[in-house]
Amino acid sequence: MKTVGVGLLGFGTVGTGVIRLLNQDQPQVEQSTGYHISIEKVLVSDLNKERKIHIDKNLLTINPDDVLDNPNIDIIIEVMGGVEQTRNYLHRAFQNKKHVVTANKDLLAVYGPELLQAAKDHGCDLYYEASVAGGIPILRSLTDGLAADRIQKIIGIVNGTTNYILSKMAREPVSYEQALGEAQSLGFAEADPTSDVEGLDAARKMVILSHLAYSIPVDLDDVTIEGITGVEREDILYSQKLGYAIKLVGVTETANGQIDIRVSPTLLPSTHPLAAVENENNAVYVYGEAVGETMFYGPGAGELPTATAVVSDLISVVRNLSLDVNGHHIFIPSKEKQCVSSETIVSRFFFRFHVKDEQGAFSKISNLLKDHGISIEKLIQEPLSDQVAEVAIITHEVNKIKFEKALRKLEELDVMIDVKNYYRVEGMKR
Repeated sequence: MKTVGVGLLGFGTVGTGVIRLLNQDQPQVEQSTGYHISIEKVLVSDLNKERKIHIDKNLLTINPDDVLDNPNIDIIIEVMGGVEQTRNYLHRAFQNKKHVVTANKDLLAVYGPELLQAAKDHGCDLYYEASVAGGIPILRSLTDGLAADRIQKIIGIVNGTTNYILSKMAREPVSYEQALGEAQSLGFAEADPTSDVEGLDAARKMVILSHLAYSIPVDLDDVTIEGITGVEREDILYSQKLGYAIKLVGVTETANGQIDIRVSPTLLPSTHPLAAVENENNAVYVYGEAVGETMFYGPGAGELPTATAVVSDLISVVRNLSLDVNGHHIFIPSKEKQCVSSETIVSRFFFRFHVKDEQGAFSKISNLLKDHGISIEKLIQEPLSDQVAEVAIITHEVNKIKFEKALRKLEELDVMIDVKNYYRVEGMKR
């Protein structure tokens, strides 16, 4: 049996999972590919660090040259993270005719098209299934299973940290800060959760999904991003009363050659399959012109789910080696980019506000909304005291700029105490 040499860049949680899977599933991999997988070198930052799994210390190195320039290594698995330095490492790998499997969403979101082109130019493979939604095979599904369809829209819960926090707030009387603290104590959130809770992590994944869905080379700057730090439990409770759930979702959709990509807390109908996705799980909902609606659900992170995606990509590379077709699968975004103008964005909106509970107050509010072309679909009003009422409204579709202008005018009314939060509302596809 032929042997394929593999080198790892990084040996953290995912790298440990990769070694664990290869150790226990080597017979299955050999049967599937006809090759024996040999781990040749593993790049680490500390040779003496205690590991969660046994590994021959002679395989460990702190010198990247031992992996990148190693003639016995055919495939490099990059699970070290980072962007600029890692980008340089992968370019060296391709120059040395080494194939690459990566889980690095940050890198792919910024330099994906560039690295894909470099891989193709050198006849190498670049696979990155694990960069989006952990163990869910969404990228492979877009490029293979749905290759014959035209994707119209993708809605994804692609960040487990924020989904856990919002799920916790929906079930229990806790604030955002309390839910975040529990997520950190359970290991679902980092000590510095900024990338997750501000929506940056989800935005990077939506860039990658957009590349594959539409063959459009979008950038992170093309994504409208809003995190969950401002979400209050009252927003969630009123949403539930109106028949919705609040989720941090990434949306990418295209129409008339224009693309709109956004990440934000969004109201989903309680009947929408994504509304039932709880805790740290991820799900991606795809609208195809021919297939209709499909959903992919599962663990979005973790040692073994993510490692499963990495090893699956590794198997794909080895199969390509046996057929001598490496580099032929490379998919490079090629269509011209045209982003939707903010002036043309139309949506339904949810907003919540406090108003003086006095005669004629709501008449002033409804007249102002009417003057701005905003009609009300659903409304809840509850007293907070003898003088103050809390109101939550879902509008019919309205231009986003007109809606935000109306909110500013509402704040100027003498009966208005404050306008709290507002979010877009997603409906089921008609």
